[in-house]
Amino acid sequence: MRIILHGGAGGVPDEPEPRQAVLDDAATKGVAEPDPLSAVETAVRVLESDSRFNAGVGGAVQSDGVVRTDAGVMLSDRRAGAAAGMEGVEHAVSVARSVLEETPHVLLAGDPAVDFAADIGVETGVDLFTEETRERWEAAEAPEGSPREHLDWLADRFGGSTSDPTAEAADGAVTAANLPGHDTVGAVATDGETFASATSTGGRWFALAGRVGDVPQIGSGFYASPAGAASTTGAGEDIARVTLARRAVRHLEQGRDAQTAADLAIEEFGELTGSSAGVILLDDEGFGSAFNSDGMQTSTASR
Repeated sequence: MRIILHGGAGGVPDEPEPRQAVLDDAATKGVAEPDPLSAVETAVRVLESDSRFNAGVGGAVQSDGVVRTDAGVMLSDRRAGAAAGMEGVEHAVSVARSVLEETPHVLLAGDPAVDFAADIGVETGVDLFTEETRERWEAAEAPEGSPREHLDWLADRFGGSTSDPTAEAADGAVTAANLPGHDTVGAVATDGETFASATSTGGRWFALAGRVGDVPQIGSGFYASPAGAASTTGAGEDIARVTLARRAVRHLEQGRDAQTAADLAIEEFGELTGSSAGVILLDDEGFGSAFNSDGMQTSTASR
């Protein structure tokens, strides 16, 4: 078994060592699993439970003051499952896995996805706020009212990605620019026969309530084929527009090695969008990772 994880592409974290230790622990636990899907689920669950990462506990807050989680998983036989817009669900990756294994669908969303999570034994009603994220949210002075009022408020607060914003509020209010540089987590694993990919997120700060980004979209936040698998992170809208994960795996299908495929995919992404992102990849031979942000922490393990 081989596995590679990322903890989000963005700025360099204030305390990289503790975050790296969590990533390394997640890789160790994942690689010990008996199959690639269990490997990526186990690894991502570790990251979803750690508030240093933007997935599960400590995730970004949408314009109505709610943390909603998304995740997607895929196998190299192209079976896939995803879940999106779930309030109070820490382990979105486990819901996504059950969508893959137990339903005829590829994506469930919103309150019905939460009900499905509860029915399959994934804990719901979890308080995903931390003391720090609650303080940030309260300082944002978000409006009540209609989605249009929310749009007017977030227009100068939401930009780029959680870690690579392009706009700052003229009034000096809290914006995405003021927030820590980390975004979305993911893992890719193989046992030499099957590839599996998983990506999970708490979304983006100050997104309009109900926003769903790239993470649970097949080919954008995650993708797998017989040639290999990928997980992405970064400016979600732009990742979805260029289907970054599918683009990276296509390079594998064209015979490029994992590192070359990662480099090419991020180079193309930057040229097409001007935004920041990162990608991790696995093929039959090795690992690949690339990013055009200030940093992206990764971890690998093999057995």
